[in-house]
Parts: sequence; structure tokens; C-alpha cells
Amino acid sequence: MTINVRGKAPTKHGERTRSDMTASPMQTSLLTQIGLASDASPHAQSAAHTARGASIDPGSIARSRIEPGDAVALLRRLPDASVDAIVTDPAYESLEKHRAIGTTTRLKHSKSSSNDWFSIFPNARFPEFFSEAFRVLKKHAHLYLYCDQETMFVAKPIAEEHGFKLWKPLVWDKVAIGMGYHYRSRYELVLFFEKGKRKLHDLGVPDVLVHSRIHRGYPSEKPAAISRVLIRQSTEPGALIVDPFSGSGSVGVAAVSLGRRFLGGDVCREACEVAAARIAETETGNAPDDLDVTRRKKHEDT
Repeated sequence: MTINVRGKAPTKHGERTRSDMTASPMQTSLLTQIGLASDASPHAQSAAHTARGASIDPGSIARSRIEPGDAVALLRRLPDASVDAIVTDPAYESLEKHRAIGTTTRLKHSKSSSNDWFSIFPNARFPEFFSEAFRVLKKHAHLYLYCDQETMFVAKPIAEEHGFKLWKPLVWDKVAIGMGYHYRSRYELVLFFEKGKRKLHDLGVPDVLVHSRIHRGYPSEKPAAISRVLIRQSTEPGALIVDPFSGSGSVGVAAVSLGRRFLGGDVCREACEVAAARIAETETGNAPDDLDVTRRKKHEDT
């Protein structure tokens, strides 16, 4: 079976070219489970589509699961107090502003969003997101939200209105500078929210996490290594980690590699295909952390 993924390798303008990925039996099984396998029967695809609106039993997730669809709708399908941690990276609204003024050239090709891979999650929807996130998290749990400084000022008061406490913004130092003007940026933020009271495992971890950005990968992909620190700090093995904006699945890769269970979702069907394949590879110990096209090619050739 071949999964045809619109994974476009960057050109000088940040566009990506088409590539194919061959699925292993484990990948095929996982893709069939979520209704994305090309060789699934029409009946199976229809059944999977119908099940997307049904409640999700967290106990049924033995290792990982990907659900195509809206982020808030995914959270609404979960029971109260059923999730150990949320680590997520919404396609925040300010991305559009940066594209419009020319401070990013990576995200293109859509009327509703600046690329073919994801739709912008508007700031106006943060209240329903934080309401559902607070509901599904267990009594003492953490939520980590990747964002930029502009989105932080929007998200913080809304999260606090819905019961969260912001401990602090963590800094992801990307090592090299990016696009922009007036002190070009080389960092992004991770907002560290808490529900109830939960201790971190290692109080010696600093609030600046250093890891180079992902090159030639999924648009705005976050390193699995950064999410791995957050997951290890806030959960135990076997815990359920949820990322309702899972994109290419880097949080899932981090969770599975640490022996946690993972539930992800994304509105982009092709992103779900990529995430499912990556996580299946991670479960067998055969996957690189990120989607760098050059690195993946070398990995597959060995």
C-alpha cells in the first residue's frame, strides 16, 4: 500500500513538493482504524466517518489514536477529567498578520489560511477551547500551549477565566534567527498552565528550552524533543496525552517514545495521514524525531 502525502519539500519560497511514503502493516492498520487507508472498504470508511462524532473512551486507547476533525469537537467527545495532559500548538491567528506584512514566507497557498496544510484557529474560539480543555483534564494536570507573544496576551486571560493558572511562559530557543524586523526572532513561547496543583518531576529544568527549529518539515512543526521535556515533567508512564491540533504528530511521537498514550486530531486529512504513519514508526523504534525531508530520506535508505 502507498499513502500519497502532499508533503512538499521546501523550495526557496518555502513551498513543498509531492512525496510518497510506503506504509508498513502496522501503519496500514492504524490508518484503517481512523478511516484514512486508501484500501479500506467503502463500508469501513463510512463507519469510521460516522464514529467521529461518537464519544471516545480513553481506556480504549492502548497506545495511540488519530481522529480527523475540529479540535474543540474532539475535546467534546472526551469524558470529564479523563486526560492527564494537553500539549498542543494551534495555528494561531497572528500567523496571518505575519504573512501579510512579510515577516514570514513559509506559509502560503490558501484563501482562508496561509498554506495548504492547516486552517487558522481564530482567537474568538479560545473560550470554547479552554472551557473544554479544563473540563477534560484531570483534577491536577498541566496544559502546554505553543504560541507567539501576541497570542499569549490573548490566550492568558481567557484561560484564567476558565479556571487555569498560568505559571509562566516557557521559551523555546530555536538557536538561529528567523524572519522579521526590529530584533529578529529566534524563539517561540510555550504557555505553562495548571489545573489544580501538580508538581513537576524535575525542578532543575530551566524555563528556556534550547533546540534548533525543524527544517524542511511540516509547516511550523515543533521539535518532538521540546514536547518530550514537557510530557516527562508533567505525567507518568501510561498517561494519556492529548493534542487536538496535532499536525504532523510531533507531540504524539514524543508521547509514544516516553511510554505514554496519545490521542491526536487535526482538521487536515493529510496531516492525520502523516501523523499516523510517524507514530506507527515511532512505536517500532524506526522513526526520526522530525520530518526533515533530507534526514528522512537518509533514514529510509539505511
